[in-house]
Amino acid sequence: MKYVASVSYGKDSLAMLLILLEDKYQLDEVIFFDTGMEFKAIYDIRNRIKRILKRKGIKYTELKPKIPFVEKMLEVIVTKRNGEKQSGYGLCGGLCRWGTSEKILVTDRYLEDRYGKNGYRVYVGIAADEKERFKVDITKCYPLRFWGMTEEKCLKYCYNCGFEWRENGIRLYDIFDRVSCWCCGNKNKKELDNMLTYLPNYYLDYIKLLKRIKKNNKKNSVVVRKAKEQFIKLF
Repeated sequence: MKYVASVSYGKDSLAMLLILLEDKYQLDEVIFFDTGMEFKAIYDIRNRIKRILKRKGIKYTELKPKIPFVEKMLEVIVTKRNGEKQSGYGLCGGLCRWGTSEKILVTDRYLEDRYGKNGYRVYVGIAADEKERFKVDITKCYPLRFWGMTEEKCLKYCYNCGFEWRENGIRLYDIFDRVSCWCCGNKNKKELDNMLTYLPNYYLDYIKLLKRIKKNNKKNSVVVRKAKEQFIKLF
């Protein structure tokens, strides 16, 4: 039986991985599904972890979507339930989490092809206080649940280990509820305001995507600050 950690390099999955390594659990491989739309801080942490895994002789694998994320978001022809066609799936988030669905599909297919249908177990980094996300699946293990590691404890553990997700001098978890893709459709007004204030380059790219998609995120909470001189040229 092979044991694999699926890691996004967010606080929960990273805390899980660090504990697995520290407590010497069986760990044969670490996989990361790269959307290509992650914050730079995520890639920085990935690079640190890759060096650790290399020293320990643990296999590292990076998976990618079959169709580039932006292309699927904006260009792929989609047939809606009513028969109408549109260009692209739009933002990933809310009820339309097509990126998450693809991550699960690609990851499961890779593992089954590599280890056989019942030849592996996957450590999944879902915190103990996210009970609604646990699913009964013989291939999935949820160690954070059994360790009693809540989201708050996971973040604190990562900080204590020296992982802070810093960009422009800001810790991302100080301004975002979740450090998912920078273009996530689930971002709320507070997060988008903070993105504009502290990480304007991401905000510019986010607005450009929205203009191409011609729709807002699920809560219609994108705030267009026309008074901000540096953004006037966009509108």
